[in-house]
Amino acid sequence: MRKVDAEYHEAILPEYRGNPFIEALPPKLGAEDLLEKFSNYVDLDEHIRDNPDPLIREEYTIRLKQLRQPFFVYYECFRAIETAIKDGYSRKNPFSPTTSQFLHYPVDKPPEVAPSSGFFVPKAETITIIGESGVGKTCMLEQILNYLPHVIKHDVYHGQKLEYTKQVVWVKVECSRNSSVRELCEDIIFSLDLAMNQPKEPLAATISGLLWQIEQRIKSSFLGVLVIDEMQRLELKKTGGENNLLNFLHKLVNKLGVPLVFCANPPFDKTLSKQLKAARRAESAGYFEFEPLTRESGEWDVFIGELWEIQWTKVYNELTPELSDKMYKLSLGNLDIAHRIYREAQRMVILDPLADERITPAVLDIAYARACKLSRNTPEIQTLRESVSLPTGNRNQNSPKELELSTPTRTPIADVTRPQHPEFESSIVELLGAVDLPDRIANPCLFQDIAEQDEGFSLLKGTNTVLDDPLGELK
Repeated sequence: MRKVDAEYHEAILPEYRGNPFIEALPPKLGAEDLLEKFSNYVDLDEHIRDNPDPLIREEYTIRLKQLRQPFFVYYECFRAIETAIKDGYSRKNPFSPTTSQFLHYPVDKPPEVAPSSGFFVPKAETITIIGESGVGKTCMLEQILNYLPHVIKHDVYHGQKLEYTKQVVWVKVECSRNSSVRELCEDIIFSLDLAMNQPKEPLAATISGLLWQIEQRIKSSFLGVLVIDEMQRLELKKTGGENNLLNFLHKLVNKLGVPLVFCANPPFDKTLSKQLKAARRAESAGYFEFEPLTRESGEWDVFIGELWEIQWTKVYNELTPELSDKMYKLSLGNLDIAHRIYREAQRMVILDPLADERITPAVLDIAYARACKLSRNTPEIQTLRESVSLPTGNRNQNSPKELELSTPTRTPIADVTRPQHPEFESSIVELLGAVDLPDRIANPCLFQDIAEQDEGFSLLKGTNTVLDDPLGELK
């Protein structure tokens, strides 16, 4: 949690000037500077590659998780969040009588006499971010939110002492599995209390009581934006249906003028699109749909180039078009899966005492089978795999140097990480990743049974356990 003392920068828009809550936000940066702020490149410590202890080098592969390679959509999403925050704060200048009315009266029960600057009129919009698991939504949100201060402490603004000294710029909560509205309310209250460094208080027994407690905390903290991640986990039956859920959330923030960010996996987008009112609200400040990277995109080349540089093998493995194609075929452009495949490939060759520590397409196949035993068989991955194709061209026509780098100089007999017979490669990889292997074995006691028979070999041939022409069976 990053808490900073306020540093004020004159707002660009005249209507924002003189508002310390807006002018304490980071100054506006261009796309190139912002993307550099959102990035995180791993410290290689290249001398570790020469360490003779494979356990030390294997430990360093954990650093692969630290890589953050931002894309242009990060910039677009940040701009939407930044704009929504400033828009919400535009109605909450701490020097305005309207803000005093907002703080001291319930929003739905204003005083009889209007303040000199008028009644508080909430202004808030919603941003929605949708995408399959592993495509980088949550990582992007973390980078954006961590760029913004979590809490800003105010004291004096251009000679004027501020009565309200803390400003919570953002709060992010994550829906637990099958969570209810009550659990979501409790998480919001807990997060706000933590940001304000307030002691825990007894929570109300009813939803209406919880809403009142949330309202008080949102007001006193001057919350800038509420981010709710993993929205697809909410148990709609416990909320009275999806319409009631969305109405509840929008009522919670709209009457208080706090922007809302939804982040979810499909099919939450279908939930939002069932009614025009819900859809319009959900995209009022921006709608971002995250998809796996495409092979033809420059973004894949940038990402895989940065990822591939992070290696602690004693032999430097050059990234060739063949290896890039293989990584894409296996990961389908899913960033999380690509990270896991590459780390497992490094771990395999580093820890194998007989391996030459070269990463080949065959090694990547085995790494994928080991690292993604469950996810590789999900309906989402199978559907995506059917729709993905690599661009045609001369990708496999590597230069002699590339062929030399991508082909092992020797294949140790005991190196089980590499298929000894390429014709069996796909079948071997499939078996290594199978989670239902016991169910495929018709008779687990077959070899014990034939040991007691004179014609055991004939029995093996009769059950197709031993084949005279195995290559013919693969045709």
